[in-house]
Amino acid sequence: MNGVTGRMGYRQHLVRSILSLQQQGGLDLGDGTTLWPEPVLVGRREHALRAMAEQHGIEHWSTDLDAVLADPSVEVYFDAQVTSARESAVRQAIAAGKHIYCEKPTATSLDGALELARLAVAAGVKHGVVQDKLFLPGLQKLKRLVDGGFFGRILSIRGEFGYWVFEGDWQSAQRPSWNYRSEDGGGIVADMFPHWEYLLHETFGRVRTVQALAATHVPQRWDEGGKPYDATADDAAYGIFELDGGAVAQINSSWTVRVNRDELVEFQVDGTHGSAVAGLRNCRVQHRSATPKPVWNPDLPATEAFRDQWQEVPDNTDFDNGFKAQWELFLRHVVLDEPWRWDLTAGARGVQLAELGLRSSAEGRRFDVPELSL
Repeated sequence: MNGVTGRMGYRQHLVRSILSLQQQGGLDLGDGTTLWPEPVLVGRREHALRAMAEQHGIEHWSTDLDAVLADPSVEVYFDAQVTSARESAVRQAIAAGKHIYCEKPTATSLDGALELARLAVAAGVKHGVVQDKLFLPGLQKLKRLVDGGFFGRILSIRGEFGYWVFEGDWQSAQRPSWNYRSEDGGGIVADMFPHWEYLLHETFGRVRTVQALAATHVPQRWDEGGKPYDATADDAAYGIFELDGGAVAQINSSWTVRVNRDELVEFQVDGTHGSAVAGLRNCRVQHRSATPKPVWNPDLPATEAFRDQWQEVPDNTDFDNGFKAQWELFLRHVVLDEPWRWDLTAGARGVQLAELGLRSSAEGRRFDVPELSL
């Protein structure tokens, strides 16, 4: 596990996924055997690795990636490093014959992402990319509605994601400073468009076209040491995506917005038969038979409580942590060869959409999104 000293790698992948699997007694494979995942922590900061290992009782850690990859007892390589360091490390792990599981984006360019997929296929190793939002309760409920035909013909998807990330001068920033430097692989398009690609692709249909405007609304920020720096990467993006079947998705992504919604991300889906609003955990619906008939009259105050006119979608199941749920599926894929579709090619589609989104913003054009082939 390379890069788990970072916030996401530590909280979601190590603590809430791998260590959580250990705490539940391992992963029951359903055939009388149990898989026990044993983490090996890898990183550059020896003191941070040692402290983390001692805190959680982890036996194996190292600052020597070469030595860990040469160890035949290590079967899976996981990467949650900064994006700019990921491609070379994943290449190295593929060459060592390890199965690959990594965060997105998988590379800083489409060419690099496709090459990783080709190398993994040629090496015969199993490979996967984190696509965590597919496993969130609210979006699983939304997928349930889509699969059940609730919407009729889907017309549009409107997404709002983001929150105010402090500049770092008078309050510390909630995100690392490299996120705001394009030379380090930062930017909200590179970070979030891969999420929107797999979410739209898996839930509604393949993205056919993209038109985007990226902006750097806050041009100066302060780093972890309190020093000012120029923000060279985009901190907000406004995208329009045309999907197979004709539905249109509009998604705003921003680290410069103050939240006036129920959750940090929300999607409203409108169809001929009904609509839904889904967030990380909750999902509300309004069927056409229960749709009110408001009339526009700017001379009078609103007399309807619009939010009260929606019905909550029940859980109907127990939802586990989304990162852990996908880890379990990947480990079962490695051990039992169970079906798996969230591979490095899927990861490359996310990089492709981010590249085209940035190009669209730079050139003021809408671009087709070609289907990828290795």
